Amino acid sequence: MARGRSLEDSVTLQMALVGYRVEKQRIEDQIRRIEAQLKGKRVPLSSVAAAPAKPAVRRVLSAAARARIAAAQKKRWAEHRKRAAQNKQA
Repeated sequence: MARGRSLEDSVTLQMALVGYRVEKQRIEDQIRRIEAQLKGKRVPLSSVAAAPAKPAVRRVLSAAARARIAAAQKKRWAEHRKRAAQNKQA
């Protein structure tokens, strides 16, 4: 079977295009309806859209905090292993 665009591919693409145009028209109608509800008052979106995303700031933990976290995690795993052993015996 040869690879390339067949008649079915063209028909499928044309049908998709018609569907997207209908969807685009529906969305534009909704936009007009919302703008009518706002009575022509437009909210400037440039301040929201133009605001750059803040870079993620990594928290710095002290050695004591890391030790507390590690101890708590070890305690949780010990409890998990204890329960798993009890369930295995039962």
